[in-house]
Amino acid sequence: MSYLIAAPELVAAAATDLVSVGSSISAANFAAAAPTTAVLAAGADEVSAAIAALFGAHAQAYQLLSTQAAAFHEQFVRLLTAGANSYSLAEAANASAAQSLQQDLLDLINAPTQALFGRPLIGNGADGINGTGQSGGDGGILIGNGGNGGSGGINQGGGNGGNAGLWGNGGAGGAAGNSTTAGLNGFNGGAGGNGGLLWGNGGAGGAGGNGGPAPLAGGVGTTGGNGGNGGGAGLIYGLGGAGGNGGIGGAAPAIGPSPTIIPAGGVGGSGGAGGGAAALFGVGGAGGTGGAGGLSNATVQSVGGYGGMGGLGGQSGLLYGAPGAGGVGGAGGAGDGLFASFGGHGGSGGNGGATGLFGNGAVGGDGGLGGDGGTGGAQGGQGGIGGLGGTGSPGGLLLGNGGSGGNGALGGNGGAGVTTGFAGSGGFGGAGGDAQLLGIGGVGGNGGGIGAGTTAAVPVTSQPVGGIGGNGGRSGYLFGTGGNGGNGGATSTNGALYASGGDGGDGGLIFGNGGTGGNGGAGGGTSVGSGGQGGNGSFFFGNGGAGGTGGAGGQGAGGSGGSGAVFFGNGGAGGNGAPGGVGAGGNGGSAVIIGNGGNGGNGTGLAAGGNGGAGGFLFGQNGTNGSA
Repeated sequence: MSYLIAAPELVAAAATDLVSVGSSISAANFAAAAPTTAVLAAGADEVSAAIAALFGAHAQAYQLLSTQAAAFHEQFVRLLTAGANSYSLAEAANASAAQSLQQDLLDLINAPTQALFGRPLIGNGADGINGTGQSGGDGGILIGNGGNGGSGGINQGGGNGGNAGLWGNGGAGGAAGNSTTAGLNGFNGGAGGNGGLLWGNGGAGGAGGNGGPAPLAGGVGTTGGNGGNGGGAGLIYGLGGAGGNGGIGGAAPAIGPSPTIIPAGGVGGSGGAGGGAAALFGVGGAGGTGGAGGLSNATVQSVGGYGGMGGLGGQSGLLYGAPGAGGVGGAGGAGDGLFASFGGHGGSGGNGGATGLFGNGAVGGDGGLGGDGGTGGAQGGQGGIGGLGGTGSPGGLLLGNGGSGGNGALGGNGGAGVTTGFAGSGGFGGAGGDAQLLGIGGVGGNGGGIGAGTTAAVPVTSQPVGGIGGNGGRSGYLFGTGGNGGNGGATSTNGALYASGGDGGDGGLIFGNGGTGGNGGAGGGTSVGSGGQGGNGSFFFGNGGAGGTGGAGGQGAGGSGGSGAVFFGNGGAGGNGAPGGVGAGGNGGSAVIIGNGGNGGNGTGLAAGGNGGAGGFLFGQNGTNGSA
């Protein structure tokens, strides 16, 4: 019997089945009682009567036996049901005792480290209480997740996430509460907790709080709180936590810092940096988004606040992994009210995180949008400038492509009025990251276009213009191709100076072609959006990259082609002039020792074509001149 076990649920099911069987037999006995206990004689003679009486007696005896069997069946079912209940009660008592014993053993194990270090050996950390900004508790020294930080109350920062021990995930940082006191800057979000030393993910950073109401004096609104940094990961494997978003800047005050300087809205908080990945393998956390700039003051002419910067991306694992992308810049604060207020400038995007030995670089964050200008009487307010794109990070030290640069943002729209306010200029694109030993350079980010609004101004250099495209990254030293340059942003009809395409990245040392130059920004009239120059080939072997095309509709020239490698390589072709406009063709790149020169780009309108590049002095043909 010591080897027997009982399953209470099966015993109870058997009792239920027996009840059903008993009910069925009782119903059958009842149905058979009437026709069998009162049998009619077949005839009037004594023999027939005796036979009928005999069968009736047998039937009555069966009914008596059935009644006794039913009573025995009911007693058996009761005993079986009682046994099942007893087994169930015993099992529940044993389970409760086992749980209590398990907790007692865990408390006994944790008691020494709890007394010495204030944290258990095994177990999760407690979450911070929301509304208090309390930090989360640390996880167990051996195993356990860190607790989440509590959110901050009014005028209070968020709590930090708890750290894990050897194995576990870090807790998330708490979001900061918003500031409600005039002139009080926003508070920062809590930092994410670090993952386990051996294995675990970092916690995400908490969001920063919004800045408080405008101060009575001082000229500038309150600053939004910064997002908390993401927690780092462990040693072997883990993901870095994402950075928290920045808080919104406060509105501009009614009084400027001096009679000649108008008040401005507060700057948005910066996005938190992404946490680093595990030392060996893992993905870095993305940078947080910058907070939006504060609004201008609705009662006086003022300026919207600048958007906050995007957070930096977290680094990747040393052996392999992807770094975190840079955070997006915050949007500029809008012009508010009816006093032709100016829109704030967008924040810059964050740079991509660093890469280890193997892996591609991370993308830079896009710039924040420029704020729209406010409504005015004779003329609306001017739109803000779009934010700059972040830089893409380099590829892995041994193998990996560079990350792409972030895109520049659009400028803000001019405000409504009898004359619409000036459009804001576009932001510059971020540069692509370089490859290291082996890999392709990152592509440059595109420049941002101008916003909607008035563009004509004297002198032309004061007109809104599109942003310049970012330059492409260099190729790997041993092998690779340079990254292409980004395209210039769309510019105004008579825009000058900017809106050119980015230059292509150069080749490395041994073998690599130069990248293609970006195209100039589209415009019209006398706008100048030239194509970017092609990248040069590597030192030993490689062709030069082609020049970019001039911006459509304007007077932008094509970019020059890149030079070929010193020992062997062709020069790149020059870019064509602006399609639909009047633009000169770019010159072809030259070869050095062995190789053909690049062809010159074709001019558009009445502009001349570019000159063909020179062939190698030892062997090679000159490039063909471009047509007018």
